[in-house]
Amino acid sequence: MSLSLLQVPATASLAQSPIIFSVLESGGVTESSSFQYVGELYFWTGSTTNSGSTPQYTIAKFPNTQNVGIFDLNRIINSTLTQQATAFTSSVVYYATDFYFQYYNGTAYVTGSHLKTATYKALDGYGIFQEPIGQEIYSKSPHWPLMTDGPATQSCFIDNYGLASVYVGNVGSTTPTKILYSSSLQSADYLVSGTTATTGQIVGYPIGPGESGFPLSGSITSFTTQAYSSGTPLGTPIQYDVVCTQKYPNVRIKWKNRYGQFDWMNFNMINRKSFSTEKKTYQPQLGSWESTTLTYQNYDSATLNYIVDSKQAISVNTNWLSDSYNDILKQLLVSDEIYWITNESTNALMPLTITTQNIQFKTGVNDKLIQYQFDFQLGQPYKLIL
Repeated sequence: MSLSLLQVPATASLAQSPIIFSVLESGGVTESSSFQYVGELYFWTGSTTNSGSTPQYTIAKFPNTQNVGIFDLNRIINSTLTQQATAFTSSVVYYATDFYFQYYNGTAYVTGSHLKTATYKALDGYGIFQEPIGQEIYSKSPHWPLMTDGPATQSCFIDNYGLASVYVGNVGSTTPTKILYSSSLQSADYLVSGTTATTGQIVGYPIGPGESGFPLSGSITSFTTQAYSSGTPLGTPIQYDVVCTQKYPNVRIKWKNRYGQFDWMNFNMINRKSFSTEKKTYQPQLGSWESTTLTYQNYDSATLNYIVDSKQAISVNTNWLSDSYNDILKQLLVSDEIYWITNESTNALMPLTITTQNIQFKTGVNDKLIQYQFDFQLGQPYKLIL
């Protein structure tokens, strides 16, 4: 009687999508009606070796029609990723599972030998159709180890701030050592470092010319970023065209993408802010009922507010885009963490909730020039009430 693993997760999985172990017992005891596969789940952060001696969960499964136990751990693992990505961008959780089986032989419970898996890791993100279950994360984006599905050509202003993310951990692909910035006049390296033995496996690098550490200077009309391992390029580069400031006040928004990191966009066409209130009133009892005579004052009101709530919203418009932006705009529509950068130099953030529910995505073949409008509700109302 022995256990074997028929399916295991990727070295690094995206925690909101399936994290699958498939377990098979080949000794024939699965025929017992009481037979169960059991998995003891360990998860932790910090050092890869710091798994602890006590499992946090024990999961039991009856075998399916193929006598196999299929365990999906994503709901448990994802529930541990509770920190805001803007405050903790390196959300990496390690996990391992100790599998065995048990059944009742008529007189006592029999427990089989244990099979503990290797250590795997999970990031705060999700897979999309039609990506295979268990696909390695470095196959999900042509830009990997840059953690974005953004288009190969994007835009920025010369005074933009902001960081994108590069994965420096070990996922079975080459580990980057630098980001190479190139413009028509110069090129420069931005060194990145991390460790594959701790959770610090995601590193930010500047994508705004105004950001501290941006390695290029002088008159820049465009630049590219690409991950390198020493002299070897990794993935495909991303180009940023430096555009002129538009006549409308720029609204710069960042949102958590499917890798748990941030994509950025300047909504530099017309934008409109709105303010609305919701009131509930009551009718007080007027007059001096505790006095010797009944009177009222000229400031008494027969209708008073007892709840006045407010909502603030903003509607923004993109500039003209290519249809290569469609993927990251879809990720904006489903993102659970969105921010308006109200002051770039101080990194002042306003949390947003997207209220746009339907977008008809366009293609350059049919529509040539493409522009979109998005509506957001500010996450902080006008009144501070805790």
